[in-house]
Amino acid sequence: MSKQGSLLRSMVAVAWSFLGIRKSSEFQKDIEKITPLHVLGVGLVAGLLFVIGLIVLVNLIVAK
Repeated sequence: MSKQGSLLRSMVAVAWSFLGIRKSSEFQKDIEKITPLHVLGVGLVAGLLFVIGLIVLVNLIVAK
């Protein structure tokens, strides 16, 4: 089993984890294919983008 991490697969795994929905079989595939470093990096970027998006949304609503 080679642990060839895919950045796209990491992004999909993080997106599903934000929603809290994931099939067990897909989770097992993710464990085999992606590396923790990819998940950490993608998770940090996704979290940062989420917070920035919320800040922009609140500023747009409050400005009106």
